[in-house]
Amino acid sequence: MTIKAKAKHLELIRKHGEETYPRECCGFLIGKVEDQANVLLDLYRAENEWKGSDATDDRERTAGEQSQSNRYLITPAQYQKADAFARSLGAGIIGYYHSHPDHPARPSGYDLDHSCWPGESYMIVSIAGGKADTLNSFTKPDYAHFEPEDIVVVD
Repeated sequence: MTIKAKAKHLELIRKHGEETYPRECCGFLIGKVEDQANVLLDLYRAENEWKGSDATDDRERTAGEQSQSNRYLITPAQYQKADAFARSLGAGIIGYYHSHPDHPARPSGYDLDHSCWPGESYMIVSIAGGKADTLNSFTKPDYAHFEPEDIVVVD
């Protein structure tokens, strides 16, 4: 699968990651599906509302230090606001983005376990020492794994 995005949107994701460093940033990808590609029309920033008490099972609670530097949480209220914003544009939520502070721009096991739906785009930007580095996108063909997704920059 492919995601088509304007350079300005990719830059906004990078800047969001730099602004929130050393915490993870997060947000929604707003757009449409056209010709087997996700087409990014806009972004909707979310607040990372992760608290240590948000661990959902014993495995997470004992997995080591967890904070906003390696976890993010988007609340249902934020989903509702992002969905309303997307609908106001005649679009929908086509995926999500977040940052990995001082970690590669690839999905973690936690990302796989907590990502939503197959077919959506998951953009991850690596923030190294406060500066945006690699930005990659992934999609899930099923619930078991991620696959790299091509990012096509459009005007």
